[in-house]
Amino acid sequence: MFDVREKPKSVTRALLVGAWWKPQTVEEARSLLDELAELVDTLGLTVASDVLAKIERPQAAYLIGSGKAEEIVTQAKATECDVIIFDNELTPGQQRKWEELSGLAVIDREEVILDIFNGRARTNEARLQVELARMEYSLPRLARLWGHLSRQQGGGLGGKGEGESQLEIDRRLVRRRIDNVKAELVEVRNRRATQRKQRERTPVPHAAIVGYTNAGKSSLLKKLTGADVLVEDKLFATLDPTTRRIDLPGGQPLLLTDTVGFVRKLPHRLIEAFKATLEEALLSDFLVHLLDASQPEIFAFHRTTMDVLAELGAQEKRILTVFNKIDLLAPDDGTLTGLRRHFPDALFISTRTGAGLEELLGRMADQLASRIESVELLLPPDRGDVLGSLHRTGQVLSTEYTDAGVHVRATVPLKLLGSLAPYRVDGGAPTAAEAPVVASPSLSGV
Repeated sequence: MFDVREKPKSVTRALLVGAWWKPQTVEEARSLLDELAELVDTLGLTVASDVLAKIERPQAAYLIGSGKAEEIVTQAKATECDVIIFDNELTPGQQRKWEELSGLAVIDREEVILDIFNGRARTNEARLQVELARMEYSLPRLARLWGHLSRQQGGGLGGKGEGESQLEIDRRLVRRRIDNVKAELVEVRNRRATQRKQRERTPVPHAAIVGYTNAGKSSLLKKLTGADVLVEDKLFATLDPTTRRIDLPGGQPLLLTDTVGFVRKLPHRLIEAFKATLEEALLSDFLVHLLDASQPEIFAFHRTTMDVLAELGAQEKRILTVFNKIDLLAPDDGTLTGLRRHFPDALFISTRTGAGLEELLGRMADQLASRIESVELLLPPDRGDVLGSLHRTGQVLSTEYTDAGVHVRATVPLKLLGSLAPYRVDGGAPTAAEAPVVASPSLSGV
């Protein structure tokens, strides 16, 4: 039997099936099926053929009618396919029915995405999140998976009680593992909460890059920061958030985070499982919503990201909309004109050529304009730590060493003003000679 955790080596050729019904259009169904083909290609499988099946309404047994189901099975065998992949969500019962009818592995879009996430997760946190999603997906499907799970239980996971079936044992084992993974994730989230509190104590602002998968988020982070991050022309190349610091025009520092990309019909359990990863979007001062300008379905991609952000509670964040890959569009292509008309405040860039990146940095700085203030300070000669803090968290405009101390003009984040008040010489603040010595602001984590 096919296993969600362990794809048989023989599965190499796939027949894709997209069932659709009104109000969805055939164009939307075709676009989703093409996206499924990209997902399947990311898994390394060959798409031998695909089928779009229009139905009046979903059927209980096979989702589609039994006659059409038999036609699809015949086509799958004629094209020597060993797996049938549905773009639609299949119930556990429908999967079993299809496998009984075809004698082939039958999976759905969610299982494909879970398989990709499993191969892409790199950190312990991401692996735990993926494992939780996969276990919750597998639990109602154990009737078709029990042979594999019985081999996984090992000697220390409990013995078979009197009258207890193998399936019951496996369900108990999976539920126990789900509980253990959830407990581990609580510890992970507690550690992240501690790190978040440390970050909140630092005045450095934070932005997150969000958007559809393969829009170029990792490429943008690498271009702006020089970060050594994975950049691949594949869906879901990034699962683990990467945060790097950049200096904006005027010297204002900014922490910039690359986040996992979205797709249409992203499984809800993955959104739940990745809350700890996607919370980077929730905690940021603003979002950079990156889109691939060369994609025909760009409006659907925009809607998908906004829907996911709404589900996360981040839709009210300040959002800077940015269209990438403009170098892929011909000069006489009317796409850019249409996008500029529809998104008048958006920016248009190319991470490959560097076009528009300076303007993007300027707009990022504008997003933080209300968070900074210009100050004049007189620091005691022995407070080099405060001057170092200013260099790390703001922009030092001038420094003059005098007998009275170090005269500094700078722009600093508002969070820093309280600790700098004793040194301010603008607005009647006390001079350094009169000011008490205070500790410099915490900058841990920057």
